[in-house]
Amino acid sequence: MSDDRLIVGLDLPDADAARAMVARLGDSVGFYKIGLGLLASGGLDLARELKSEGRRVFLDMKLFDIGATVTAAARGLAEEVAPDFLTVHGDPQVVAAAALGRGGAPTRILAVTVLTSLDRADLDAALIRDGDLGAIVVERARRAFAAGADGIIASPRELARLRALPEAAGRLIVTPGVRPAGAAAHDQKRTATPAEALAAGADHIVVARPVVAAPDPAAAARAILAEMAAA
Repeated sequence: MSDDRLIVGLDLPDADAARAMVARLGDSVGFYKIGLGLLASGGLDLARELKSEGRRVFLDMKLFDIGATVTAAARGLAEEVAPDFLTVHGDPQVVAAAALGRGGAPTRILAVTVLTSLDRADLDAALIRDGDLGAIVVERARRAFAAGADGIIASPRELARLRALPEAAGRLIVTPGVRPAGAAAHDQKRTATPAEALAAGADHIVVARPVVAAPDPAAAARAILAEMAAA
């Protein structure tokens, strides 16, 4: 039986490979993330299919553009695909534009604070202001909530500080960079186990390679679900 706190990222070469993975996972997973890598190879059609089958869908598009463009994109996606979650960059004007476009649709707008693949050295290289990375994440989250975000994307390292924010009451925190005990971190730099992330306040965790690259993906998903249940 699935637990929708677990979102499996379909980080696969194309939509057909993703469909095959969904079939292999069966009823062990009910919530899937479709990211930019699948968009050019049928990702939106796949999202519609999953929704029609009663599954939940997280479109991880990280929208970032001028306000009118973000509003139009969010409106079109909310009306034509109806994802459960849609990500945008956490800049307040982008969040507000996406919330406007979503309108009364049930799609939840999630703001990306700082990517879990980045650390302070990466922020320096991108000319992002000095200071503690965690403090920057917290301030970006605060501003995204004020702009109308239904939730945020944040690494496990900042979860406790984010959940303690008064503005976070009733809002979602979705956490990528989650790795089962003993799994390789790959390109993630701020990671935690499923149990640690849930204990720190995550509503949902996102896991991709530890499931989809496993010899037995369904068994890998069930192991994560067991760890989540124990937490």
